[in-house]
Amino acid sequence: MKKLRNLLVTIAYDGTDYHGWQVQPNGETVQQKVQDAIEKILGKRENIIGCSRTDSGVHANGFCFNMRTESGMNCYRFIGAMNAVLPDDIAVKDCREVPLDFHARYDCLGKEYIYKIWNSHQRNPFCEDRYLHYKLPLDCEMLNTQAQMFVGEHDFSSFCAAKSSVEDRVRTVEYFTVSKMQEEVILKVKADGFLYNMVRIMVGTLLEISEGKIPQNTIGDIINSQDRSRAGRTAPPHGLYLNKVFYKE
Repeated sequence: MKKLRNLLVTIAYDGTDYHGWQVQPNGETVQQKVQDAIEKILGKRENIIGCSRTDSGVHANGFCFNMRTESGMNCYRFIGAMNAVLPDDIAVKDCREVPLDFHARYDCLGKEYIYKIWNSHQRNPFCEDRYLHYKLPLDCEMLNTQAQMFVGEHDFSSFCAAKSSVEDRVRTVEYFTVSKMQEEVILKVKADGFLYNMVRIMVGTLLEISEGKIPQNTIGDIINSQDRSRAGRTAPPHGLYLNKVFYKE
């Protein structure tokens, strides 16, 4: 009888051409491509459990999934074999064996997202579909100060897509930073969990503060209102990256 193993796999992907992570009947997804590759290598379409869902056009530097398998292929060989058959916009970065009861979603302690903005009047062809091209000047020092109001435990109903059915909307944000190097602006946020479109609405709110459409120092009031209409627009998906997933070592 073959031994059952549980593998934790970390991948990176460019989400431009995909309808998000999770398999859907109406479009290609990252999960589908990964399962196709696993089936080619192992001869079996294994069930894989993702750490979260990502929307169409969203990218990942460190998306995690776990897979229970009877395959004896070691992790090093698995990484090489997967990268040989995956499309160019998906790559396996790491693979390690974990306890059988490990679950990539339920055992997640937190996630870090980044949002990339190309802040220049001129567009950059190397940033198409990977950055939000934003032409107006950004005062990143001011925006970094504003972003600190997101930090802490709050009910983030104001920063959740209206169609979300999640009832418990309390999340704890550990940090939120805004930094700039020449034309590149990076917004980085870590929390114990995120609501649907939460990061993109946070980014959109900061942009509207920059534009003067939302007054400075009102993020706390917007959070307390629990009113989606008080927050800013939902920033486009193509600037967003799932950067890192945190588990117990």
